[in-house]
Amino acid sequence: MRLIEPLLLTTAHVSTAKGQQPLTNATGFFFQRDERLFLVTSRHVMSDAASQHFPDRIEIELHVDPDNLAESTGFSIPLYRDDKPVWRQGVDTAGEIDVAVIELERAALPAKAVYRAFTPHHLPERFDQVEVGTSLLVVGFPLGFHDTLHHMPVVRQAVIASSFVLRFKGEGYFLTDARTHRGTSGAPVVMRIPDPEAEHGDLPWMLLGVHSARLEVGAPDLQLDEALGLNSAWYADILLTLTEA
Repeated sequence: MRLIEPLLLTTAHVSTAKGQQPLTNATGFFFQRDERLFLVTSRHVMSDAASQHFPDRIEIELHVDPDNLAESTGFSIPLYRDDKPVWRQGVDTAGEIDVAVIELERAALPAKAVYRAFTPHHLPERFDQVEVGTSLLVVGFPLGFHDTLHHMPVVRQAVIASSFVLRFKGEGYFLTDARTHRGTSGAPVVMRIPDPEAEHGDLPWMLLGVHSARLEVGAPDLQLDEALGLNSAWYADILLTLTEA
């Protein structure tokens, strides 16, 4: 395989559908815990009453040839089994958390599937090791835009825009300052690890959050007010709860 940043292989383009009707685009990423593999995305990608978005399946794009990243295949994942959702989502004292995980059956994946997965070792051990203003990357598929030849995501720069040790407004997310778009929902929000250790493998990135949505204040005057440029990212430590056996 050509030399490519492993970070780009952690994410997959997600498309939602109901029956044969395509619905929306989003972003997902891989998270491994012990021998189990999960796809992580935003909960509202799976189901969202506010927008009447109720897909019955998602499809992710997987690389299938380590020597030719132009080779890919779609991998369809049903969202319901016996009329019950197969994804896991979380709640906390402030309400629903906009993060969902689906466990992937490794045996069902293409034999030569090419991907990288974050692990619990990539989660921050202490919140106070992350400072406001810290540089971040958001890896995803804004408006579905990506390298359609090599099926790669794009990366946007961001900074932490609220105290990482304080849950913003008491909810389970922090703020980022970044230019984002629809389709980025579910993207990993990461920070470079200055001194990576062996357990980080070839991913020297700390997984801080899961991008959810842009934030707006009330009804801005479109002629006078620019977009805030602020976004919510749910703390990634929720993955430890959602991936418990």
